[in-house]
Order: sequence, then structure tokens, then C-alpha cells
Amino acid sequence: MTALFSKKIFWFYFISVSYLLISIYFIYKDNYIPLLIPVALLIILVAIFAFDKLIYLIAFFVPLSLPLSEFMPQLDINMSLPTEPLLLGILLIFIIKVLYEGNFDKKILVHPVSLLIYLQLLWILITSITSTMPVVSFKFLLSRLWFLASFYFLFVYLFKDTNKFKRIIWLYSISLLIVIGYTLLRHSHYGFFDQEAANFVSSPLYNDHTAYGAALGMIFCILTAFMFLKKVAIWQKIITLSFLVIVSIAIIFSYTRATWISMLIGLGFMIIMVFRIKFKFILLFIVVIFSLTALFWTDIVMSLERNRQDSSSDFAQQIQSISNISTDASNMERLNRWNCAIRMFKEKPIFGWGPGTYMFQYAPFQMSYEKTIISTNAGDKGNAHSEYLGPLAESGILGAISMILIIIATLYYAVHLYHKKLDFNIKVLLLGTLIGLITYYIHGILNNFLDTDKLSILFWGFTAFIVAVDLYHGKIENSDKLSEKNEE
Repeated sequence: MTALFSKKIFWFYFISVSYLLISIYFIYKDNYIPLLIPVALLIILVAIFAFDKLIYLIAFFVPLSLPLSEFMPQLDINMSLPTEPLLLGILLIFIIKVLYEGNFDKKILVHPVSLLIYLQLLWILITSITSTMPVVSFKFLLSRLWFLASFYFLFVYLFKDTNKFKRIIWLYSISLLIVIGYTLLRHSHYGFFDQEAANFVSSPLYNDHTAYGAALGMIFCILTAFMFLKKVAIWQKIITLSFLVIVSIAIIFSYTRATWISMLIGLGFMIIMVFRIKFKFILLFIVVIFSLTALFWTDIVMSLERNRQDSSSDFAQQIQSISNISTDASNMERLNRWNCAIRMFKEKPIFGWGPGTYMFQYAPFQMSYEKTIISTNAGDKGNAHSEYLGPLAESGILGAISMILIIIATLYYAVHLYHKKLDFNIKVLLLGTLIGLITYYIHGILNNFLDTDKLSILFWGFTAFIVAVDLYHGKIENSDKLSEKNEE
């Protein structure tokens, strides 16, 4: 027994000293990768013995993740650190659970939203094979797979317990609070009314102020829902209110016009839901708006072209600049990207140019009269600026349709569930996630960020919560029992 004990001590010291010497050597050579070995081992142990804790860890680190290019700009590939390597590991564990253990809830796998996600993934696979840049497209497919494995399938499973959903939101929000502090501090050095500074002060944590604004808008919606939950301590509501105030300030100084518009539309949708306005009145309103738009289309276009208000630090002028399609560089460049996407689609309408390839392929499709002072041929200034036109150019007509079908199905289940007899807290959370998604659906007309972990966790996470409500909380009896269990 003593000999065995001595042997264990020997190996403990041997491995420790060896690791220390190796680390010293690599540090001397300016290579710090071995220092990450203990962290990697800790993460592996967490994945084996406390899988849900690893999900929480990822939720916290997503807003703080940094692109690999910040550390190794010479590499051709890029990913978010530390989240995407962790997500890859979770993808492998998820595949093992589904194929070998066979203990993953099959209700999740066959839910209609899940089936539509399979359709989208299948088409991404097909168009990756036919892609003009297969390596780029298969990297896109792989990243979409690890986002969905964690942020949709595993989240649905976790959200049987609504407390776990709230925990994920709080972890993301706390981390986002750090980002807000960092962003506002940097912004203060330029002056809070310097709109140009707002474009870059959130980087490298958020490489675009519009992505930062989209995340803020979605978090604002769900935190607002938290304010109306029953059986919540007053101190928790004070903390939630404090977060909401800070997030509101961040939204204002993000100067993200798409976020402001999408939140207003989300508010309108919430009013429709809460006051149960009948669908026929909504349909009548939409028909009237479209009819008036068609009738006065020429006058509207002429009015937009006469609008010369560029983006400004004055909020009233900033709102007015939204409709400026004549001189505002941001708006004109967005139109340029959209027109390029449409031309790309016309050339390859079925299979597209390949997932993730837009930024590398759109340059020849630019027209000289549409280019702006911020146009580029280098493929380093973003993508199609649309969650719908991007897939249309990259994966053809089915790429866009598959995305729209997922949105329609999610909306259908969310609205249908909201009007059922649900536990009050679940209904409030459901409304918060739905309005949060509405803001992104609208934002997605003007930008696209689902190829990043920053927005994928919220988009697919909110979608997962709606599916979880449908599967596990659809009846008042089940939700009451679950609420009692959670409170215990």
C-alpha cells in the first residue's frame, strides 16, 4: 500500500515538474500554447462530469470571445476563441449521444422546426459540394453544425427546466455588461456623440456596431420579460431594472438604426399579441399599406432620393437618415450589396455560389454607379447585409426559402402557444423570446450575423425555448408541475 502511494506521488511530481520545464522552454521561445493545457484538461473534465456547466461556460464567454485573427492575423482561417473550439467539442459529444448512446430525446429531433433545420443543413451541404469555394463553404457548414448542436438541440433539452433558460440569459447578460462597459469607456474618449467612433469602439469583441446593437435589442426584450415574472424577489427585479437601464443607454449610443427600427416593430407586435388584435384587422392594415405603397411608389422613391440627411450625432437627424438612399454612404453601400446579391442569384439561381462565399465573389457584380466611398473589392468589409439575400446568393432559391420557413414555423408555434393556457411565467418568457426574435427577423433584412457565435446563441437559443415550450410546457398541468419542481 505504501509502495503504491509512493508510486502515485512520484508520478504526480514527475508530470508536474515535466510540465513546468516544458512551459518554461516554450515561454522562452515566445510560445504560450502549453499554458493552455491545464485549461483544456479542466474543460474536458467538466464536459465529462458536468456537461450543462460547459454550456453555461460557453454562454458566459460568447460576448467576450475574440477572433483568432487578433492573435494570428497571418492565418487564412478564423474562429472565435475560446467558444468555437468548445462548440466543436460539444458537437462531437452531441453526435455520440445521438448515434451511440441513443438516449437523446427523440421528440426534439422530430419537431417540425428541427425538420426544417435539417432541410436547411442538407441544402447547405449540397451547395457546399457545388460551391465555387468548397473549403470556405464546408467551414461554413461545420460552424453552422456546432452552433445548432449547442444553441438549438442541447438548449431545447436543457430548457425543460425554465430556470436553465434564465441562467443562460443572465450569464450572457453579465458578460455583455462587461462589453458595454468596455465599449462606453472607449466611446467616451471620442465623445458619446461621435457616431463614427460608435462604428468601431465595440471591436474586437463585436466586430461591427450593428451586431452589437442587434444583441442589445434581443437582450433588452428578454430582460423586460424578466421584470414581469411572478414570485421573483424585489432585489432581483431591481438588478434586472438596472441591467435594462444600462442596456438602454448602450442601445442609444450604439447608433444602430436597424436596432431602433426593429425594436419599434417588436413593440407593435407585442401590442398585437397582448391585446389579441384579430388577424383580419392586421391583414387589412398590411393590405392597405402595400396598396398605398404601390399607388404612390414613384412619389415615395422621389422623396427618398431628395432626402440628403446623412448619418448624424443628432438623434432626430439619425432617424431621418434611415430613408436617405441618395447620399448616406451606409444606406447606399447596403443597396450596393443587395443588388450584387440579386445579380449573383440571377447567374446561379439554383445552387448559388456556395455558403459563406458572398464576400469573396461579389466584387465583380458591383456597378460603378452603385459603388460608394466605403465600397471595396477586397472581401474584407462584410457580407450581403441581409439574412435573406445572403442565402439567396450563396445557396440559391432554396437557401432563402429554407431560412424563411424556419422563421414562419417558429412564429406559428410561438403565437399558437401564447394563446394557449400556459403557466403565467412561461407565457411571459415566451413573449419576451418571441419579441426578441422579431427584432432579429427585422434586423436580418438589413444585416446578417448568424455566422457568428455572438448572435447565433440568441437567435437559436430563443428558437429553442419556443420549441421547448411546445414540447414540455404546452399544457398548464405540465408547466405547473415543472414550476413547482423548479421552486423546490
